[in-house]
Amino acid sequence: MAVDPRRTALALGRFGLGARPGDLARGEPVEDILRREVLAGTVPLPSGPDLAATPTLLSALQAEEQARKLAREGASDAPIPEGPPPPPLPERTYRAEVAARLALAQAASTGFVERLVWFWANHFTVSVARGPRLRVSAGAFEREAVRPHVLGRFRDMLLAAATHPAMLIYLDNVASVGPNSPAGLRKGKGPDRGLNENLGRELLELHTLGADGGYTQADVTALARILTGWSLQRDGNAEGLPGSTTFRRGAHEPGAVTLMGRTYLDVGPGQLRMALDDLAAHPATARHIALRFARHFVADDPPPALVARLGRTFIDQDGDLSRLALTLLESPEAWDPVQRKVRSPQEFLVAALRGLALAPDPRTAMAGLASLGQPFWAAPAPNGYPDEAGAWASPEGLHARLDLAARAGQLAAGTDPTALADAVLGPLASDETRTALRRAESRAQGIALVLMAPEFQRR
Repeated sequence: MAVDPRRTALALGRFGLGARPGDLARGEPVEDILRREVLAGTVPLPSGPDLAATPTLLSALQAEEQARKLAREGASDAPIPEGPPPPPLPERTYRAEVAARLALAQAASTGFVERLVWFWANHFTVSVARGPRLRVSAGAFEREAVRPHVLGRFRDMLLAAATHPAMLIYLDNVASVGPNSPAGLRKGKGPDRGLNENLGRELLELHTLGADGGYTQADVTALARILTGWSLQRDGNAEGLPGSTTFRRGAHEPGAVTLMGRTYLDVGPGQLRMALDDLAAHPATARHIALRFARHFVADDPPPALVARLGRTFIDQDGDLSRLALTLLESPEAWDPVQRKVRSPQEFLVAALRGLALAPDPRTAMAGLASLGQPFWAAPAPNGYPDEAGAWASPEGLHARLDLAARAGQLAAGTDPTALADAVLGPLASDETRTALRRAESRAQGIALVLMAPEFQRR
């Protein structure tokens, strides 16, 4: 198959994280490269000295908070270290997690697998805005609950996400107690001991069936009852460190529960697995996932034929997410030459770094994403960051992008703007964009013009 440079440029923006210098000159059809990445089944794991397992991080946070409390009360005999104190653990961990993601994004061949990770991490949102425990564990949640399953089965990712400590904390399931459980019936129970429906509601509305998936309030309550008892270890023991996921039998609502017309016997933790397996295989879940997947990669209002095809694949392949990704690549609608999607702030920042071959600085990147309104793992609500142009193409958002593009132009002022346009846009660069580059007053301005060109802002 002859290599079409326009198709290559389109694919690296639409499915990947943007072209790097030399990427558009590859002699292999981009479809083959993308398919090979999926079929390899490899999802890179972030690495770094400050990246640890969630229970380790939560235990270290607990120890740090206790030490600070003792120091404030004057009860600590520990010597006072010289010099400024190190940043608190939540900030150190969050910065390390961001740095590791940026390094993976910069090194990725096309970035398609990384984009899949970003999509699923946003689908199963947890937010660092909920406090220190989420700030240390949100990155670990992506590493532990999302990445291992991005090219695997949806049902496995669903169970891993629903029972991960970060999700249990984020949606308040750690304090959810079955009304008729021993803990719920115990005298002198605290005011927080009751049934919490947050996780049950979001599992149905956001993670599986969708808002129009046919469930009722009774189903929300039923799933919340099934989820009771799923909590965290408070103290270290043979079962794990403080912060490990545990199933507290004494807090679990006893008895069978009927959810979406099916009855699940009280068989302990297996009750949740059976319920989530059925939700993962539900036709409404297939429709919901297919729509979100197509909307993310192709268009805010995706072609119905594409959504239907993705939904059929999801059902026929038993939620195999690698097959879902391959179906996207094999669908003609996904290759529409019109660039209909506006790059999100994260996509824009990473594409700029890749195109300019700039080594990502975590602090600068964090500040830039904060100004653009999309820090890593900080969505304002459980439905995640929006996936439509209206959320990112506002006058304020475009002004923030212009500021970032101008700073990038200054950092890479030695880069020839025309060469940059050839490297990251190639045949996608319009005559208007190339005319503007010729009229640029400086290289820095020319670079900013490339980054703000409609062909770069859209994918």
